[in-house]
Amino acid sequence: MSNRALALLVAVTAIATTTLADTLVLRSGRRVDGELVSVRGNTVEFAEANGSTRRYDRSDVARIELNSSRYDEDDDRRFDDDDDRRSSDRRSSDRRSGLREKETTVQAATPWNDTGIDVRAGMSVTFDARGRVRWGPDRQDGPGGEGGNRYNANRPIPGRPGGALVGRIGDGDPFFIGNDKGPIRMRESGRLSLGVNDDYLEDNSGSWRVTISY
Repeated sequence: MSNRALALLVAVTAIATTTLADTLVLRSGRRVDGELVSVRGNTVEFAEANGSTRRYDRSDVARIELNSSRYDEDDDRRFDDDDDRRSSDRRSSDRRSGLREKETTVQAATPWNDTGIDVRAGMSVTFDARGRVRWGPDRQDGPGGEGGNRYNANRPIPGRPGGALVGRIGDGDPFFIGNDKGPIRMRESGRLSLGVNDDYLEDNSGSWRVTISY
């Protein structure tokens, strides 16, 4: 199991109890007892107390409560230290480069999510998006969207992957972001908004967390 993946996903709670079970707490409020098997990318694999093993999307998981008898107390400190170190390194890098940074949530069911950031034509902006969204029946993807370039004339950007992260400035033409971590040069000035490259949002759910450096 990757400590880094687990640290990004959950706030680990040590349980003072005689039971040997871990507890998976879903965003719906449901609690599932069992044993954590692994966290890989956006998937949480959990062996439930009834004997079945299921895989959950990390966007559906609020937290994982780990039984203190099976984990070293230092594990929590290592998770916290890793997060603090990454945040500190990122802030130090931004200060050296003179960049500002803001984290925002992009809801999959919202046509355009206001970032609260005003950009200028010609400035470079980078996007670091995390998580997965559901954007239709049996369709669930990260910010890069579906594989391939399936054309759909009704999407904000018809020739780019469906379900991908896209942006626009004011009421201008959308531009593609996906999972590209490189700088994108803004074509015009105005308020920056982010959304999903999808033509039907009513069956969408979930969100991405996007760190914007500008």
